[in-house]
Amino acid sequence: MPAGDSKRDDLPTAGIGFQTTHWTMVLTAREGKAAAEDALASLCSKYWYPIYAFIRRSGASPHEAEDLTQEFFYRILQRDWLANVHRDGGKFRSFLLVCVKNFLANERDKILAQRRGAGHAPLPLERDGAETRYVFEPADPITPDLLYERQWVFELLERTVEALREEYAHTNRLDWFEELRGFLPGGKETMSRAELAQKRGLTANAVDVAIHRLRHRFGAVLRQKVAETVSSEAEVDGEIRYLMSILST
Repeated sequence: MPAGDSKRDDLPTAGIGFQTTHWTMVLTAREGKAAAEDALASLCSKYWYPIYAFIRRSGASPHEAEDLTQEFFYRILQRDWLANVHRDGGKFRSFLLVCVKNFLANERDKILAQRRGAGHAPLPLERDGAETRYVFEPADPITPDLLYERQWVFELLERTVEALREEYAHTNRLDWFEELRGFLPGGKETMSRAELAQKRGLTANAVDVAIHRLRHRFGAVLRQKVAETVSSEAEVDGEIRYLMSILST
């Protein structure tokens, strides 16, 4: 069947609605539920780099940032850090930023003195990759807060694209995804629609339909990823609008 056939491009969209997400589960972690604690660890493992970038931009050296990031997440993963988080706790993004600011203000010097070279390692941070990524951050005087939020958006977009890649790979169409992904928001087109149609032996309309469906699925998956980090369905659309506005600042 051709790559642009409607039946093969129509990826599943079930489960888009708001359900119990990682962050809503995290809000029950104070009760000692293992699932909630696992959910918190999962979220931290996904969004550690924005914290690393924030700490680096706040003046820490690469080695200091590694130690502080590890210690920060070690503290976060201890239940007592959630004592003052309420059921309407809002966004995981905002929660982490407030926590890391308080952590740096109160603990930085003491932690660096006590823990150099002998810290906990609660998360498998890609240490070499973290600094490699950081050196490519903009050289302009961007604030730590804005850098943190930009990196949060990039992590969301990267995880959304990866989820789509896995969906296409599951149906043995990874090559088709790689050719279409340049037409996603923020993507870089490697060929025009007409060139892609000619390469695939499709009509221009078939390529347009495939791009439309991929973009639609992209929006649905992005919504799912954002829903994992807020505490109610009412917050999802506003969070998406805010995060997309960050890219234009």
